[in-house]
Formats: sequence, C-alpha cells, structure tokens
Amino acid sequence: MDINQLRCFVAVGKELHFGRAAQKMEMMPASLSRFIRLLEEDLGVRLLNRSTRNVSLTAEGALFFDDASKLIDQFDALAKRFKVGLKDERRKLRIGAIDSAARGLVPALLNLFVPLHPHSDIHIIEDKTINLIPKLKSGWLDMIFIREPQSIDASLAVRFITRESCVLAVPIQHELAQRERVAVADFQHEAMIIPDRRTRPHSHDLTMSLFKQAGFTPHIAQFAEEKQTILSLVSAGLGLAVVPASYRTMNSDSVSYIALELPEEIKGLPLSIAWQKGNEDSFLLDMLRLLQEHQRELTAKL
Repeated sequence: MDINQLRCFVAVGKELHFGRAAQKMEMMPASLSRFIRLLEEDLGVRLLNRSTRNVSLTAEGALFFDDASKLIDQFDALAKRFKVGLKDERRKLRIGAIDSAARGLVPALLNLFVPLHPHSDIHIIEDKTINLIPKLKSGWLDMIFIREPQSIDASLAVRFITRESCVLAVPIQHELAQRERVAVADFQHEAMIIPDRRTRPHSHDLTMSLFKQAGFTPHIAQFAEEKQTILSLVSAGLGLAVVPASYRTMNSDSVSYIALELPEEIKGLPLSIAWQKGNEDSFLLDMLRLLQEHQRELTAKL
C-alpha cells in the first residue's frame, strides 16, 4: 500500500465513477482500476462493489475511505510543512558562540554580513565550547566560535581566528584599580577567582600558567563557572580574576579592568571557528569569506 493507491481509492470513493475519478487523477481508467485492485489484494479485503452501471463502497470500503482521506490530508500537510521548512532553513544561519565571542567578534562580523543578506534569519546561541560542539555535530548549529579543544571530531572543520587578549578584573575600590597595566608579580599574593577547568579549560589553564611562568602559585579563593558569577565574586571583594578583554563593559560600576602583561609564551585565549565538513550552505560560505577578508579589523580590538 502506498499513498498513490490511497489517492486513487479516495478519488473513486468520492466520484463513485471510474471514468470521472480517472479524469480527476489524470490517469487512464484501466490504470486507476489496477491500482485499486492491487490495494485490495494487499489488504485482503474488497473495498468497492463494481457493476456495469455503478460503483459503490463496501462496508469495509466506507470505513477505509474515512481513514484514508484523513491520512492523505496528514500526508499533504506534512509535505507542505517540510517544504516550507526547507525554504525557511535556507534563510537561516544558526550561530553558536562562547561568551567573549558573542560579545565581541560575532556582532562585528554580523555588521558585515547582514547588509549582504538583509532578509536573513540569524539565531545566536551563547554557550560553552563543550556544549556547542555536540550541537554543531547534530546539525542544530551551522557554525560555532569556540576555544578549540585538544582533540575534535574528524567530521568538523576548524579554522583558527586569533588569540583574545586578557585583563585583570579587580574590585573598583582595590589599590590596583587605578593602575593602567599590571604583571603577575603585582598581584601574586591576592586571592584569585579561577574558572572551573572542566567547563573552561583554556581560561583555567591560562591563569595557572601565568602564575607558573612567573614562578608563583596562585592563592585560589574560589572556582566559578559562569562569567557573571566570576565578576560578581570580584565585585564583592572575594578575589581577582583574569578574564577576556571583551568583559570590560560588564559590571563596570563595581569592577575595574587592567591591562595584563603576558609573557611571550602565553599569548592569550585562542578563538576558532568550526563547522561541519562538506557544508556548502551559501550563508556559511559567505560568513567564512567575510571573516577571512576582514580578519585584521575584526580582531583588532580582541
């Protein structure tokens, strides 16, 4: 049984005439009759009473007619929704980004992209790298801006963009708050708020490496996961934190951000873009092209 057999049967059930039903279906009457015979053989039940003068539904045929009509309507509605969905999907660009990229690079990149595609439907999801990668692999996202992990699925393509500069976040009343620039030695004895390594391995390792390179061991006051939590703890005077420079506008009434001297071996937090290999979507390709052509200006303030 297939949908075409059901359409043929419903057409005859409505017209109760093979000639008119065949004309409606744009088929030869003999072909229409054969479809229905195959349907009856497949079901093992007679659906139509046939005579030389008229056609009528059997008792089973009347029951089957109602359900078959509903099934055809559902099939057509599903097909219509799917086709409309595909058209909408071609206009969508689904972007995932870690918090710093969502605040800095992505908005700047979209300023270049949107004028080229004014009718585009852009969806942005802000999350951590460990959560964004599965969403990209499953097809929920078209591209993601992440801290590239040590190993990544072979189905994904990754392009390094830049290393984001970092600053030291201190309470606004702290004695270092008026400094323009600091080195690790200036805050070696301070309590530190450090990102959880499980969810933010690059940010965690950066802080630890800064102290190690300077020959110090950090005094860890608290591990925290979310950026707003980290800054709230700093604001409350519970410690200092090394954060991406893009955080500068957050909690600015209670937190000061000071430029941080980084050793040559530590050049900031890596930022990369990833997408599924083989994805030839025009929006994705345009975004990658814009990123390559304007990379210097886009990353100048990161």
